Amino acid sequence: MCTDPRHHPGRARQRGLTFIELIFFIIIVTVGLAGILLVLNQTSSRSADPMVRKQMLAIAESVLEEVRLQSHGWCDPDDANAATATSTAGCAGGTPAETRGSTTAPWDQVTDYNNATITSSLAGTGYTGYSANVQVLQEALGGIPAGEALRIRVAVTHGTETVVLEGYRTRYAPNALP
Repeated sequence: MCTDPRHHPGRARQRGLTFIELIFFIIIVTVGLAGILLVLNQTSSRSADPMVRKQMLAIAESVLEEVRLQSHGWCDPDDANAATATSTAGCAGGTPAETRGSTTAPWDQVTDYNNATITSSLAGTGYTGYSANVQVLQEALGGIPAGEALRIRVAVTHGTETVVLEGYRTRYAPNALP
C-alpha cells in the first residue's frame, strides 16, 4: 500500500478542525454572545416598560374623566345660590370643606381638583408607586373666553416616567346641579 500523498492527492487536502481550534471557536462565540446579551439587557432595563406606560395612561385617563365630569358652574354646587346665580358675584359662599372621595362633602367642582396630588385612591387598585398631579387653568378655547373654559392637565408619574394628558371643560350649563 502506498502512503505517498502524491498518489492520493484528495487525502492531503482533507483536513478537519483540531480539538484546540474547536475549543477556541466555542470560547470566541460564547464571549460574543455574552456581550450581545449584556447590551440587550442594559437596553431593555433602561427602556420604558410598556405595562407601566399603559397603567399610567389608564390612570391619567381615569383622573381626567373624573375631573371633566364635575360641575363648572358659577358657584360650588353646595352653595345656596348655585341654581340661580348669574355670575360668580351671585354666590353666597361659605361652602363646607370638601375632600376627594368623601361621602359627606366630596369634591364636586372642577376647580376643587386644582393643584391636587392623588395617590390614595390609586393604591387600592393595585397600582402602587403611581402619583397623579392635576392642574386646572383658565384658558381660552377657540371663541370661548378664558373665564368660561378650563384646561385640565393630568400628569401621572411612576419612577422617572411621566405621562401627561390634557382636556378642556367649558361652562355650558352654569346653573346645572349634579
